[in-house]
Amino acid sequence: MSVIVILILASLGMALSFLGAFIWSVRSGQFEDTTTPSLRVLLDDPGMTDNAAPANEPRAPGLAVRRP
Repeated sequence: MSVIVILILASLGMALSFLGAFIWSVRSGQFEDTTTPSLRVLLDDPGMTDNAAPANEPRAPGLAVRRP
């Protein structure tokens, strides 16, 4: 029976620590911009070197990026 009490206290401690980490991340601004990182993959990176295709040449057929 004492093992159940220990497990309940341990799970509550872990839940409170995860809640504290979540509140800290929200207050520090981790979730303010959620769309830009996913769109960054679609944009051409001007700093790319090595085997990168030139900016005016598409990398593969059908994968050209449209710019407004």
